[in-house]
Amino acid sequence: MLKTFVIAENQRGLLIKDGRMIAVLEPGRHVYFDALGRLSVETFKAQGLFLSPWAEIIEKRHPELASRYFDTVRVGEGEVAVISFDGRASAIVRPGLTAHVWKVLQDVTVTRINALDNPRLTKAELVAYEKAMAMGEGASSAAGPTIGIVTVPEAQTGLVFFDGELVETLAPGRYGYWQIGRKVSAKMLDTRPLPLEVTAQEILTKDKVSLRVTLTSFVQVTDAPKAALSTPDYMSHVYKLVQFAVREAIGGRTLDEVLSDRETVDEQIVAHVRREIGDIGVAVTELGVKDVILPGDMRELINRVVEAEKTAQANLIRRREETAATRSLLNTARLMEDNPTLLRLKELEALERVTDRIGRIDVHASSGEGLNAIVDRLVSLRPKP
Repeated sequence: MLKTFVIAENQRGLLIKDGRMIAVLEPGRHVYFDALGRLSVETFKAQGLFLSPWAEIIEKRHPELASRYFDTVRVGEGEVAVISFDGRASAIVRPGLTAHVWKVLQDVTVTRINALDNPRLTKAELVAYEKAMAMGEGASSAAGPTIGIVTVPEAQTGLVFFDGELVETLAPGRYGYWQIGRKVSAKMLDTRPLPLEVTAQEILTKDKVSLRVTLTSFVQVTDAPKAALSTPDYMSHVYKLVQFAVREAIGGRTLDEVLSDRETVDEQIVAHVRREIGDIGVAVTELGVKDVILPGDMRELINRVVEAEKTAQANLIRRREETAATRSLLNTARLMEDNPTLLRLKELEALERVTDRIGRIDVHASSGEGLNAIVDRLVSLRPKP
């Protein structure tokens, strides 16, 4: 016959009779006479958002109770409401939604923001509101992401788009935007020189020799908005320009010209690319031929040609040396012919070389000829008179 309901300190109870809410129960013990079993109580945690269909009913049918126990937050088009509990942002309400917030156990503050006129959040707002969004409570949880977060890494430039329209260029950092009435997207562009490898491609030279040429270039973004909007893909655009330039440079030269003057080929390719690239916010800082690959039979033929050239050069050098040596001997002979003393010294020098290979020489003075006769007979550089 008696029903007892106990409400905890952090709760509030709704006393319901025959499906109608008739009172809000405060914390404590409540005893009611209920012979027919028509009474029931629903308890709610009296903190945060009041997430129950009863909230709307109480607001409309019992406005005095609604104003006492909770605040109602309705958000119009183009704005958001940030609900803070005890000074801490805890929930975000999007346009067209309604939130009911208990105010009996905590201080409730509601901040309304015109998201259309003020799309970008300050750093302090981003830190506070991002946490509120991450809690996933209440009306904001079912409405999708409320804040679009853009993170720009170091050495890059960020481009922010609202519904596909470029609205802002960002330096490295972290930024937040209200996604209310718009879709926020971003694109990052690296502003450092980036290597672009142009893979080997078959090119026919002026003298009908097929080559495979590989190039290396460095591309740097100088104007991020232009680089993002001028072409769908600026790296691919530069890649194709380099391909056209190398075909023009190689196709107008013979094989010997390509191999012997690589510097001029590089200069022509760079000039062509820089002339044709236009004002797209991108600069080609370095560009050059990395490898020139010949067909196998052509490589063998060129090796033979080089070998023959080197052999001819070696023979020419050897003949020059032989001619120089002969000329030196002739000059020496002329000197000795005009100078008997020098001739005699040369004879003695020759005798010394001969005696190095002879173990013993016997000289007999009794013959009357002596050493002079031996010298004259062993070595003679000029005919005897």
